[in-house]
Amino acid sequence: MRILVTGGAGFLGSHLCDRLLAEGHTVIAMDNLITGTTDNIAHLAGHPRFKFIFHDVTEYIYIEGDLDAVFHFASPASPVDFPAFPIQIGKVNAVGTYRTLGLAKAKGARFVLASTSEVYGDPLVHPQPESYWGNVNPIGVRGIYDESKRFAEALTMAYHRVHGLDTRIVRIFNTYGPRMRLNDGRVVPNFISQALRGEPLTVYGDGTQTRSFTYVDDLIEGIYRLFLSEEIEPVNIGNPEEYRIIDFAKLVNELTGNQAGIVFKPLPQDDPKKRRPDITKARRVLGWEPRVPVREGLLRTIEDFRKRLSLP
Repeated sequence: MRILVTGGAGFLGSHLCDRLLAEGHTVIAMDNLITGTTDNIAHLAGHPRFKFIFHDVTEYIYIEGDLDAVFHFASPASPVDFPAFPIQIGKVNAVGTYRTLGLAKAKGARFVLASTSEVYGDPLVHPQPESYWGNVNPIGVRGIYDESKRFAEALTMAYHRVHGLDTRIVRIFNTYGPRMRLNDGRVVPNFISQALRGEPLTVYGDGTQTRSFTYVDDLIEGIYRLFLSEEIEPVNIGNPEEYRIIDFAKLVNELTGNQAGIVFKPLPQDDPKKRRPDITKARRVLGWEPRVPVREGLLRTIEDFRKRLSLP
């Protein structure tokens, strides 16, 4: 297949490009590099089935020739991005989704939307099944990301119902691994960067809030299985193993040998207290569940961060 990946120079997008190439497809990566970096795809330079296009997907998209699939993975996705790029986030998930859906329609291509567990907001149902409609503050600092992703899902389903577009929606839960931005602002890169520098780990609130952590290879496997499936409605892809943040911080300190301990700061606005996927549907429809234990995935990620931070 010939496949377009928007956000192809990002953390997840670059790993997706790797997987699609490994499966024998031809890949066009598109990115405006607002949070992505060509460092993530430098190893693909010169690959005969790979091409990179610098472009903002909120503008008109022109791709010469046929396309068999469009993976719309463009969007800043970290909490540090929400106050820094709110308008860009809103545009890429609204206008960018509209542009990429239109492209898929014109090319007769299958469309895969990267949605997010953030559509569930600060959930009142735990764990979160796909049938849960969420608890989102539309005017909070996180609202631009949460609501624009919810709109992207709605628009995707509208194109499916009205135009018969072949669509897939993946709701991605916390994912970590090599190539995460060092200053990403999320739990894993924050903790690992601080630990490798010998600094105390910053825990917001009292650390009893929970998260689940999916290693990137597991996530990409789930996404690829969804792509090949016939499932139209959203599917959660995430790790149902739940960690308290305080316990996760202790684990990172243990694995890095960091002796600096932990410091506590106030909890950010609308920060979810719990987040864990119900992956019953992924198991049933895709035969998928995560395989990489958190300890093993963290060791791989720590090694990647150590190299990029140029630490011994």
